[in-house]
Amino acid sequence: MRIVLVGPPGAGKGTQATRLAEKLRIPHISTGDLFRANISRQTELGKLAKSYMDAGNLVPDEVTIAMAKDRMEQPDAKDGFLLDGFPRNVSQAEALDELLTTEGIKLDAVLDLEAPEAEVVKRIAGRRICRKDSSHVFHVSYSPPKQEGVCDRCGGELYQRDDDSEETVRTRLEVYHTQTEPIIDYYKAQGLVVTISALGPVDEVTGRALEALRRDK
Repeated sequence: MRIVLVGPPGAGKGTQATRLAEKLRIPHISTGDLFRANISRQTELGKLAKSYMDAGNLVPDEVTIAMAKDRMEQPDAKDGFLLDGFPRNVSQAEALDELLTTEGIKLDAVLDLEAPEAEVVKRIAGRRICRKDSSHVFHVSYSPPKQEGVCDRCGGELYQRDDDSEETVRTRLEVYHTQTEPIIDYYKAQGLVVTISALGPVDEVTGRALEALRRDK
């Protein structure tokens, strides 16, 4: 299957993308991973992207699209892929359509993870990270530490990242609503959108997504 995954920050896209790709046996193609891989390998696209990032500018759509194209042409993506973080806007969605048409293939579904804004803010703003080991993550409501501000696993100090502050989360949501959300209507016009609730335990959301994708086939 060839799937695009969309949803607001805090909807659990990264977690669900990894799980769904594993279940469906297709590669998970994340724009964040693409940037890191190209920059790490010092590819021409990576150097170009880094030059924009170092200057504090957004990486142009054409660079992102070129990276995605290169990744989708790899052998493991021949029979399908799950795109996470791309396309990010309607112009990128149009470019993806053009690219896929050129290759003689098409998307099977656009999976829209739906979550109320209040829940998204609560999920992200309540997150606390261990300063000693950033893989130790807690949540003030859903998985609080035994002692406030102290990591259960190593005793490190727990803190809230700047990106996780409520003000920053609301700014990220506004960017999502104005830039990314319009691609849902774009794909609805093509009959590709499958919407599910992103609320509930991780396993339940994964099961819900798989069932919705099966029904949509």
